[in-house]
Amino acid sequence: MTSITSVELNYLVFRYLQESGFTHSAFALGYEGGINKCTIDGNMIPPGALITFVQKGLQYLEMEANLTCQSDADVDEDFSFLQPLDLITKDVNELQQIIKEKKKNLHKDREKEKEKEKDKDRDKDKDKEFEREHERECARVREKERHEREKEKEKDRERLESEKERDKQLEDNSDRRMVTDAEDKHEENEFFEVGPEPMDISITSTSQTCEIPSSDVMILEGHTSEVCACAWSPIGQLLASGSGDSTARIWTITEGTSRSGVQNDPLNVLVLKHVKGRTNEKSKDVTTLDWNGEGTLLATGSYDGQARIWSTDGELKTTLSKHKGPIFTLKWNKKGDYLLTGSCDKTAIVWDVRAEEWKQQFEFHSGPTLDVDWRNNVSFATSSTDNMIYVCKVGETRPIKSFAGHQGEVNCVKWDPTGSLLASCSDDISAKIWSMKQDKYVHDLREHSKEIYTIRWSPTGPGTNNPNQQLVLASASFDSTVKLWDVEFGKLLSSLNGHREPVYSVAFSPNGEYLASGSLDRCINIWSLKEGKIVKTYTGNGGIFEVCWNKEGDKIAACFANNTVCVLDFRM
Repeated sequence: MTSITSVELNYLVFRYLQESGFTHSAFALGYEGGINKCTIDGNMIPPGALITFVQKGLQYLEMEANLTCQSDADVDEDFSFLQPLDLITKDVNELQQIIKEKKKNLHKDREKEKEKEKDKDRDKDKDKEFEREHERECARVREKERHEREKEKEKDRERLESEKERDKQLEDNSDRRMVTDAEDKHEENEFFEVGPEPMDISITSTSQTCEIPSSDVMILEGHTSEVCACAWSPIGQLLASGSGDSTARIWTITEGTSRSGVQNDPLNVLVLKHVKGRTNEKSKDVTTLDWNGEGTLLATGSYDGQARIWSTDGELKTTLSKHKGPIFTLKWNKKGDYLLTGSCDKTAIVWDVRAEEWKQQFEFHSGPTLDVDWRNNVSFATSSTDNMIYVCKVGETRPIKSFAGHQGEVNCVKWDPTGSLLASCSDDISAKIWSMKQDKYVHDLREHSKEIYTIRWSPTGPGTNNPNQQLVLASASFDSTVKLWDVEFGKLLSSLNGHREPVYSVAFSPNGEYLASGSLDRCINIWSLKEGKIVKTYTGNGGIFEVCWNKEGDKIAACFANNTVCVLDFRM
């Protein structure tokens, strides 16, 4: 409620005495009250102000009496709408009108605030429901992976029992030869199925000449959980790895580096921590990583839904936060100005790296986004657990192409070197080739007997450094095989049967002459595509999640489930 100060009251009495002719009294009050020192502007005070003020006091009492239907608190609130000048210059009716108008406006403002609060609550409820849905989706993905592992273990047990039974039969009857079951692609690493068409590439024996000697193997230790991603920098000798221990690491691999214990030398490794303090927080698992084309920046994606950009000296440059679920995949475009991320929250986001903010979020899938791949600097493909593939373009609010045809989760999408054909692979046991010129797939590749986990194009044919070699597609499956495809005719060229467990990763050498494959059977096989056989093999101490070649093609890195990264020297 409005109040009047003693200084203001003294001034009103001083003016009243002056205006009434009581000059001596006015002088005495002015001197003792220090009127000449007060900051009140006399020009703003109308003549007879004290009399008006007293009259208004009487009107106040009258008005208060007229508002007896309200509580004291309401009356106080009403008078809080009035300014001192209003009380002096306006009559009761005008004051009541002012109060009515201001109360009306206040009521409107309060209604708007209530609506805003309701909207916020609704948004919060939506966000919570969204997060719950993502948690359920992630749980389903994890449960599916666990179920697959259980199925593999069960089949391994059955296979071992079957092999024991066959061994027993062989001992009982040495004249009988053991026949490979058509359903079983291979019994042991020494026996492979060979057919006239298509060609089955295999080795006849894992002889000592094929096994990479320990002197050519560098074991990088330091991670405290499984290492699920690795990538060579396109320039220099830097190798990045990402782990479930909430860290990524940048290793410097030089010719003179010792073969083991590299992590003990702080000059050879940089630890990129994704959480402060303890490093076993599962929400910070590093799930994916990628170097920009210049090799100056490393992007990492994490289970906490954040993408981070690091310099080559280990400095965190940018943290990109908008996803509401784990990031499963991320890729730089060739130009290096955009970073693309795909998440369990069913969306893909293009980030403007220079501005350090999101450029556009693409919300087309109805399930978690499993993979993304740039076609050029502004358009890209996404795949999801919803069986769909979308081709999107920065600036467009709808997909520029939709590919429907898979009957299971689409695990991987990859554009060929020219950006004209898109390959995809799925839990529906098929790989497919798509073209922007038509809606239906160009080729449906069905030779695997189990889910296909990943695919890779060879660095050969038009638009590559090896233009005179044939372009082929490699597919890696849970059926323990790698298959090579002629993409022009959609035919199987060869089946590489050398693993005993699901194959999680394949990588072509830069010259396109060799293929490395990594499996849960702990083996890395290096295949000569020209000779049609395994030329090198290495057995580690854990399942292999990813393999990759350096730019020169003389080193292969692999990341293992036993917390290590291995670097193999490869010279033929």
